[in-house]
Amino acid sequence: MSNQLIRRAQLMTGCATILLLAAPAVAQDAVTPPAAAQRAVDAARPVQYAAADMAAPAAETEAVGLTDIVVTATKRETNLQRTPIAINVLNTQAIKDRHVQSLFDLGDGAIPSLRIAPFEARQSALTLGIRGIVPLDANQPAREQGVGVYVDGVYLGRQHGLNAALFDVERIEVLKGPQGTLFGRNTEGGALSIVTKGPSGKFGGRVSGSIGNYGSYNSEAHLDLPEFHGFSVKLDGVIQHQDAITKNPLAGQTGWGYYDRQAFRAAVRWQPTPEITNDFSYDNGRDSNSPFYSQLLNFNPNNCVAGTQAASPNCALPGTSYTALTGTVKPVLPGVVIEGDKRQKVADIGVPQQPSVDKTHGFTNSLKWKVTPDLELRSITAWRGVTATQWDNSGGAHRPPIVSPGCTGTACNFSRYSLANLSQDQFSQELQAVGSLGTVDYVAGLFYFNERVSDDAATPNSLAIQGYTTAGQTTGYQYVVLDPCLTIAGVGAGSQPGCRSIDRASAVKSKSYAAYGQATWNVTDRLHLTAGGRYTSDKKKGALLFSRNVNYVTNPVAAAANGYTPLDETWNRFNPMATVAFDFSDTLHGYAKYATGYRAGGASSRTSNYQAFDPEDVKSYEVGLKADLFDRRVRINLAGYIMDRKDSQVDISTIQFQNNSSFNNLVTINAAGTTKIRGIEADVTVNPVEGLTLNASYAYTYTNIPLVPIVNIQRNAAGVETSRTTVLQRFYIVYTPRNAASGAIDYELPVGGGDTKLRFHLDANYSQATQAFDQFATKNDASFLMNGRISLADIAVGNGDEKLTVAVWGRNLLDKDYVFRRDPSNSLPGAPTTNILSGSVNNVLGDYGNFNAPRTYGIEATVRF
Repeated sequence: MSNQLIRRAQLMTGCATILLLAAPAVAQDAVTPPAAAQRAVDAARPVQYAAADMAAPAAETEAVGLTDIVVTATKRETNLQRTPIAINVLNTQAIKDRHVQSLFDLGDGAIPSLRIAPFEARQSALTLGIRGIVPLDANQPAREQGVGVYVDGVYLGRQHGLNAALFDVERIEVLKGPQGTLFGRNTEGGALSIVTKGPSGKFGGRVSGSIGNYGSYNSEAHLDLPEFHGFSVKLDGVIQHQDAITKNPLAGQTGWGYYDRQAFRAAVRWQPTPEITNDFSYDNGRDSNSPFYSQLLNFNPNNCVAGTQAASPNCALPGTSYTALTGTVKPVLPGVVIEGDKRQKVADIGVPQQPSVDKTHGFTNSLKWKVTPDLELRSITAWRGVTATQWDNSGGAHRPPIVSPGCTGTACNFSRYSLANLSQDQFSQELQAVGSLGTVDYVAGLFYFNERVSDDAATPNSLAIQGYTTAGQTTGYQYVVLDPCLTIAGVGAGSQPGCRSIDRASAVKSKSYAAYGQATWNVTDRLHLTAGGRYTSDKKKGALLFSRNVNYVTNPVAAAANGYTPLDETWNRFNPMATVAFDFSDTLHGYAKYATGYRAGGASSRTSNYQAFDPEDVKSYEVGLKADLFDRRVRINLAGYIMDRKDSQVDISTIQFQNNSSFNNLVTINAAGTTKIRGIEADVTVNPVEGLTLNASYAYTYTNIPLVPIVNIQRNAAGVETSRTTVLQRFYIVYTPRNAASGAIDYELPVGGGDTKLRFHLDANYSQATQAFDQFATKNDASFLMNGRISLADIAVGNGDEKLTVAVWGRNLLDKDYVFRRDPSNSLPGAPTTNILSGSVNNVLGDYGNFNAPRTYGIEATVRF
C-alpha cells in the first residue's frame, strides 16, 4: 500500500473517529421528530413499512432539514441512511437538473465512483464500471459485464441497448461493491438499479418539449389513467434527437455524434385485493446513432524507424521482445488534419456512413402477494431482447491501413468501415420471499436466467485515393467511394450485407441458476447482524462460426489448424456476505461488511482459436459511517474498502492486417496473482438554510494488477521453436481515475403567493486522467465539466391542478474539450510475426482518440396535469 493511500486511510479513520466522538452530543442535541425516530426503528422492516407509508412522515421532517431517501437495495424499502451499503441515489429532480436522457449522460462523473463510457467510439454499447471493476470489451457475446444493470428488478444481460432513452424514472440507485448475494449475476463492482414510476390509479400526467443547439429536440408524454375495476394504466413516450457534432463532408452521409431515439412503454397494475399487486409492462425502443469522430492526435510520436529495436526504444508493443523493426513509416494522406487539442467540427475527409441502430424490447410481469403482515411473496418474470446493427466509420484516414504514394489497385484502399450485427434474447425468472420472524428480517430467492446471443462483424475499406503520386501533394488526387458490393479475388470486400468478408461470427447460449438468502438479526434497537449467501451455477456454450472469412462450420480442418475449440463450460460459486451494523444514535450509523462476488468466464470471438478465459473472483472488506448532523442540516456518508481480485480478466489488443484491411485481435487472459483495489468515498450534503442544498462527492481509487509474464516465441521456417523470451507486462484497469469528484448547488426560491418557485442548479465534475486500454500506459485527458439549469417551476395555469415549468439547461457549460478515449495502437508496430520476432512499422500512423460532446443547451417547457 502506497504512502499516499495510507495517508488517505488515516484521514478517513480520523474523520470516522471525530464522528464517533460526536455521537453522544448528536444524540443529545439533535431535534428528531417522534415520527422520524419511529421510522428509523422500522426502516429495516419493510413488509409492514411500504413506500406509501413512508411518504406521509417525510412531510413532517421536510421543514427540519434534509428529507429521508427511500432505497430498495435490500429488496425492501429502507431509509438510505440506515442501509449498511454504500449507495448513491439520483432522484427524478437530479436527473432533470443534469439533463440526463440516457445512461451515457452519467459519464460526466455525477457519481465519482461510477464510470460510463461508450465502447470504442460507438454510442450503441456502454462500458460501465464501479470501484475499478471495468471490463474493456464486454461487447463480446461470450463475455460478461462487471456491473449489473437492473430495470425494475430485471437484469439486463448485454451492454448493447444500455444507451436507450430513459423512461419516467423515479430514481437510479448505484450500489457499490460486490452485490453477490441479493443481486448476484456479474455484480463484482456493484449494481445500477433503475426504478421507474408505476401506475398511480389517478388521472394525471405531464407533457414536455425542448429544443436546443445542434438541431436537438426532445419531447416526453406521460399519462396516468384512473383506476377501473382494480386496473390502472400508465403510458410513457419519449423522443430524443441531436444532429451530428462533427460534420461529414461527404454529401448525404451521417456525421459523428448524432442520435435519434424513440421509446414507448405501457404499464398496467392490477390490484384485485389489497394484498395482491400485479404489474405488467411492455417497452419498445429504437436508438439510431453514430460514433464519435476518431481524430488523429499526432504523427509517429514514438519515432519509429526500421532497424534494430535499440534505434527506436519507444516503438514497441507492450509485452513484446522485438529483434528488429521492418518496413517504412508512410506520410499522412493529402488533406488529413492532425489535431490533438480540440474537437474537429468538420471531418477532413468525408466517408460513407449510415446510422447504427439499436432496438430494444421487453415484457415484465411483477407479482407481489402480501400473505401475512410479516411475509410477502414476489415473482419477477421478464422476456427481453436487443438487436444492434453497427455502421461505424469513425476513423476514415486516421486509422490503418495506410496508403503509400504511388499506390496502385487495392493498395490505394483505406477507411476501415466497422460493420457488425448482434441479436440477443433473454428470459429471466426470480422468486422472492421477503419477511420477518420476530427480530429477524429475511430475504430468500431463486433465480433463473437464459440467454441466446449471436453476432457477426466485417471491416471492409470504404474509400480509395486516385492520382496519389507524391507525399504532401495538394492537387491532382481525388477520393472515391468504393463499390459497396466490391469483390476481390472471389472474396466479398464491400459494406453491404451479402457482399462482406466476415471477420468473425459467433453464437452463445448461457444459462444461470441461483439460490440465495439473507437474514438480519436485530439484536437490539441499535445492533443489527446480517449474513447471507448465494449459490450460482453458470453454464455457457459458444461456437465461433467465422474467423477471417473462414467458415468454421463447413471447414472444420481450417478451424482445427487455428487451434479452435468450442466453449462448453460450467462454473459454480458460493458467494457469502456478512455485515455488522450499529446505530450509535438515531442519526449516526456505522457498519462493517465482508462480501464476495464473481464474474463468469467466456471466450473471445476476436481470436481465431476462440480463446477461452476463466472467471474472476473478488473479496471485499468495507467500513462505512452515515450521519445526519445539526438537526438534519448536514448529511455525511463515508466508506473505505479493500478489494482483492483473483484471476483478473485483462485484454491484449493488437491490430492485424490482411487483404489490405485491418482486424482487431483481442485476447482475454486471466492475470495470475491478486489484483489490489483500494478506495475511499465521501458524500456530503448540506442544507444550511431552507431552499439551499449543497452536495459534494469524492472517490479515491487505487488499483494494481501484478505483472503478467508474456512469452514471445521465435520459430524457424519449418515452424520449430528456436528461442523464447518472457517479458513482464504491466496491465491497467481502464476508466478508473485515481481521484474523481463532483459537486452541486441547488437553490429554490418561492415566487409570488402560490406554489411557483425559481430553481437554480449548477454542478461541476472532475476526473483525473486514466487509461483507456488494459495494456497501454497511455492515458486519456483529465476532465472538468459543468452543467446547469434554471427553471421557473409550478406556474399555475388553467382552473385546475395544471402547472407549467419553463427551464433553460446547459451541459458542458464551459465548452471544454478533452479526449475520453486515446488509442496508441496506431502509433506502434504490428505484433511479431510467427517465425521471426520482428515488428513492421508499415502501418504506423499516430495516436487517435475521441473527444467528449461539446457544449449543448436548450429551453424546455413542461405541463403537469
